[in-house]
Amino acid sequence: MQTPLRVEIDRVDKFFGPTQVLKQISLRVEPGEVLVICGPSGSGKSTLLRCINGLESIDAGSVRILETEPARAAGGRRGPSTGMVFQQFNLFPHMTVLQNLILAPVKVQKRRRSEAVAVARKHLERVGIGDKENAFPTTLSGGQQQRAAIARALCMEPSIMLFDEPTSALDPEMIKEVLDVMRGLAREGMTMFVVTHEMGFAREVADRVIFMDQGEIREVAEPVEFFTNPKEERTKRFLGNVLSH
Repeated sequence: MQTPLRVEIDRVDKFFGPTQVLKQISLRVEPGEVLVICGPSGSGKSTLLRCINGLESIDAGSVRILETEPARAAGGRRGPSTGMVFQQFNLFPHMTVLQNLILAPVKVQKRRRSEAVAVARKHLERVGIGDKENAFPTTLSGGQQQRAAIARALCMEPSIMLFDEPTSALDPEMIKEVLDVMRGLAREGMTMFVVTHEMGFAREVADRVIFMDQGEIREVAEPVEFFTNPKEERTKRFLGNVLSH
């Protein structure tokens, strides 16, 4: 793992055509902090993660990951200090789990294969599927596939992990095994941005919870304050809907 880094997001705007999906987003996240981002569909949560990771360009403002890199202004890209886990697992079905995990370290980071294999095995054990390295993704449960995807991201040795609704495609009984891995990462001090509707996880693990709506950050608070005393009426309605299910 790389040295922990601070993330500073300053007045970021993002447009898709004429539609503004992020509006003047400003945020500072300290090393080791776990930030849970929640909000209704279409509020800009996933787009924010993709802008942090460089998968989407930004139209104004900057994303800064301090101590090793200069500011990345509009249009720039991020380096490998971030790892991202998506809703869908995106594992190559024709490759074994181990082959999926070593592909980027060998091809992108130019590591020796033996080193990449050792790192991959370490992270497969870390997420609890060390016995699945020779399995093909289609033979695994959804929870196992998502844990493999987390291990794949960890193989790039990121300082910051971005999770985009990592349990939304899973059956209910598989959600806990993925959240347990994420809890472990939080205990180890990994800086994490987590887009999720798992409010129990947010209460337990988050250092802060952010509520987004219509491309804006509407409320930021520590979990106890967020869930027991939300300030914004829009936050109260959202929590009423989510917590009633």
